[in-house]
Amino acid sequence: MRRVIHLISSVVFWICASSAYAQSDALPSWNDGGTKQSIVDFVARVTAQGSADFVPVEQRIAVFDNDGTLWCEQPIYFQFAFAFDRIKAMAAQHPEWKTTQPYKAILDGDMKAFAASGEKGLLQIVTAAHSGMTTDEFSKAVIEWTTTARHPRFDRPYTQLVYQPMLELLAYLRANGFKTFIVSGGGIEFMRPWVEKIYGIPPEQVVGSSGTVALQMDAGGKPSLLKTPKIEFVDDGPGKPVGINRFIGRRPIFAFGNSDGDLQMLQWTAAGGGARFMGLVRHTDAEREYAYDRQSKIGKLDKALDEATAKGWQVTDMKKDWKTIFP
Repeated sequence: MRRVIHLISSVVFWICASSAYAQSDALPSWNDGGTKQSIVDFVARVTAQGSADFVPVEQRIAVFDNDGTLWCEQPIYFQFAFAFDRIKAMAAQHPEWKTTQPYKAILDGDMKAFAASGEKGLLQIVTAAHSGMTTDEFSKAVIEWTTTARHPRFDRPYTQLVYQPMLELLAYLRANGFKTFIVSGGGIEFMRPWVEKIYGIPPEQVVGSSGTVALQMDAGGKPSLLKTPKIEFVDDGPGKPVGINRFIGRRPIFAFGNSDGDLQMLQWTAAGGGARFMGLVRHTDAEREYAYDRQSKIGKLDKALDEATAKGWQVTDMKKDWKTIFP
């Protein structure tokens, strides 16, 4: 009798697996091969009733880094480009910036001088560009920027430099009962205004770095939230599992990143019981996008690549695995 039950279970699994494989057309921008097949096989295993790896819908949590995983991140993180443009737009209200570093370097377009200011200078720029306004005002500024700003190499709006294969993967997972989250080192309020339109991920499913906000009342008694210069939470590296625990409350079973900043998120996902999928995007296509990993100052992929190799995590080779990169 036990053999009969096992046989029936196996048949049910492979019927469901075949059905899931048929859905692989939902990933048309992925080349056929091991990477695409590993995704389809994993989804089949965790969604097939009767499978030993079946996961209930409420536990199908998938998390994705944003920069370099869902959209391009070169030659600088796009949020930095936003901050630089904000400094230029705000300069008229700050005449002192014309003679004060690191603001002067940004206004003069002198990236060498700006680089000399180091992390301290970058923090000054980001703080000035992201605070001193209400959350509604900031959201409006982000929407205006994503509508008008263009990438220096591709001459396209930054929100058109999302990865078509990952858009398909997000939709494919959701079609199979997964709840998809962004878990990014980027600013939560920088991402929330546009991610639902671009990724289909609502703002409440975005976990990111954040500054503090303070409630204020105007003369008429109308409340608003003011963005302050103080950093509240950094959602990068070891902060990512903390953010997942704090804001999601469930350990993911599926995680995708692209850099060492995602290593702890992948480790946290892998440490759970049952079936797990850990993936990395490796940037190997200098012609269609960029090629970089271990030596890059932006999106460095070194320790995470070593661990992925040692533990059998899935590494997506952009050049080999993706037919198309941008929509």
